[in-house]
Amino acid sequence: MSQPIRVWLTPPGPNSWKVIVVLEELQVPYEIISFRFEDVKKKPFIDINPNGRVPAIVDPNHDITLWESGAIITYLIENYNPKGLLTYNTLREKHHLNQWLHFQMSGQGPYWGTAGHFNVLHPVKVPTAIERYNDQVKRVLGVLDGWLEGKEWLVGDKITYADLAWLPWNDRLESVLLCPADDKFTGYPNVKAWHERMASRPSWKKSMEIRARLMDEQGLDWHGMPKGINSMKEYEDKMAAEEKAKAAK
Repeated sequence: MSQPIRVWLTPPGPNSWKVIVVLEELQVPYEIISFRFEDVKKKPFIDINPNGRVPAIVDPNHDITLWESGAIITYLIENYNPKGLLTYNTLREKHHLNQWLHFQMSGQGPYWGTAGHFNVLHPVKVPTAIERYNDQVKRVLGVLDGWLEGKEWLVGDKITYADLAWLPWNDRLESVLLCPADDKFTGYPNVKAWHERMASRPSWKKSMEIRARLMDEQGLDWHGMPKGINSMKEYEDKMAAEEKAKAAK
């Protein structure tokens, strides 16, 4: 019997939940090692991922440590998927899946993250940066919407890991663009329907239940801020005070 795969993550960010939802879909045993975001650049985590980014996995069954969510997903599909779920083995479809996964990693993650930074976290509003990255988010949504016209899934006629990779970032799109949740897919009806098909799956619902529990354990609200903290500056001041207190001990 396989030992559980250990998944190191900080609960607020979206990338770890790409891996968790795939693990849930494949029904692979796993255990979560949840830690605070401010510790991603510290030991022991940087001994696992020197880049200091989540997620990372340690698989005792094959004695391998991996980081980068796309690499982890590919590993799980290739090594823990005897029934061929979430993938295709035919040449064309196999490489199209890889194509869409790479597009998610290069086109969604960086643009959604940078748009969120300039819309929410950056201490000074920079209109040109906000416009550029919001426009890039909308451009990528347009690519997806056009491709999904007349289709339910990105590749073939079933859900795959390539679809699921887009789910966590799109689920929080309203927080990226600072728009009402009901409006986040306005103008992109095919993306909206595709997203809702995935978000209704038991694997995603369970993933978000786990996230909610881990966030609550760390005293964080749904968006990742400590409960009672109302701005990024307050959060940074809190972290600085905690670091100063630790150094004084």
